[in-house]
Amino acid sequence: MNAIKVARRFIETDPANESAKILAQLVLALESERSFELITLYNLDYKSFQLAMDILKEWRLDRYYASKSKLFDLSLQVSELDKSGGSNAAAAPGA
Repeated sequence: MNAIKVARRFIETDPANESAKILAQLVLALESERSFELITLYNLDYKSFQLAMDILKEWRLDRYYASKSKLFDLSLQVSELDKSGGSNAAAAPGA
């Protein structure tokens, strides 16, 4: 399974998880071509850090991959939930 799908499932499973939020921020930065503080990646556990590296590799190799849009939409939703203070995982829509 590719990193984009793994990340989407991870974020869907627990959008309130700190690692899921960081991965969502990374995806948003990549998609919108905004800056992202790389030091933030050091807050991830090793498995999530590896996932972030794999996302970067895939993003670079295939910027227009179809699954990326689903992950971007989910990441945007997680970001909006975080801004509104909604940490209830049940409020996140399923895919």
